[in-house]
Amino acid sequence: MSAPPLGPSSHFLRALPGVERLGLAVSGGADSVAMLLIAAEALPGRIAVATVDHGLRAAAAAEAAFVAGLCAARGIPHTILTAAVAAEGKGLQAAARAARYRLLARWCAASGFGHLATAHHADDQAETLLMRLGRGAGLAGLGGIRRRRPLGDGVTLIRPLLDVTRAELAAIVAAAGIVAVDDPSNRDLRYDRTRARALLAAGYPAARRVAAAAAHLAEAEAALAWAADGEWDRRQRREDGGTLAIDVAGLPEELRRRLVQRALTAIAAEAAPRGPDLARFIGVLAGGGAATIAGVRGAGGAVWRFAPAPPRRAN
Repeated sequence: MSAPPLGPSSHFLRALPGVERLGLAVSGGADSVAMLLIAAEALPGRIAVATVDHGLRAAAAAEAAFVAGLCAARGIPHTILTAAVAAEGKGLQAAARAARYRLLARWCAASGFGHLATAHHADDQAETLLMRLGRGAGLAGLGGIRRRRPLGDGVTLIRPLLDVTRAELAAIVAAAGIVAVDDPSNRDLRYDRTRARALLAAGYPAARRVAAAAAHLAEAEAALAWAADGEWDRRQRREDGGTLAIDVAGLPEELRRRLVQRALTAIAAEAAPRGPDLARFIGVLAGGGAATIAGVRGAGGAVWRFAPAPPRRAN
């Protein structure tokens, strides 16, 4: 007889091995409120909550106060974090996200929490995969939302609900008799994520299956990264003058690309070219030629060599 499917609480706890105390990022939306309810039951006395108010919407202060009330009713410490956000190169939403994680990392570190949980779930994972497919992302991007990653200040970000659907979380909130915050931007079709959400809401493809595909792609990405580490150790060497040489003979194209990327950052730490520019650079080297990218000069041949590009001559 097959085992019964795991419920949201079981998924949450399974993702927390070794976590003694946990910070939660709770916005007041149904997903994060459900996480708050799950964590309050699963980890009594071991959690604290923070809500970030970017000051970008008039309702944000009231939403933070709503979360504060939920926490007060359950005896859970709650903090409201505020920050002014200005649009940067990638837009206002990206700037707000970066500011949010900076604030949350500092709050966790100051509070003695080594882990911060967010309420990203299976539907979020599916939306992310569809968005990145539409942008032509590579394998690393198609792996979707990572289950955990370093956040900074010694804090690890974890997503313990990636195997749980939005509908399952909404049901938990409804059963508790709570009316969660409704952010109207979640229905704004100007955003890629909202359009991906609308596609999934139509019923095909199923969010959980798309999320499972992202998990398989993440496993493949981890395997390739492991293989690239081994090939890097075997194939690269430093020559006189600091030139970095790599024997690329017989390497599959994807591993060759990864070694070239690593060589570029080894020469110039800020070098991070991707996409067509990197493909053109590798194409020149594969043909035995030489080219410069991101301040690094590469030369093809039996062994590919990389060195800092000479400074440009003044006119």
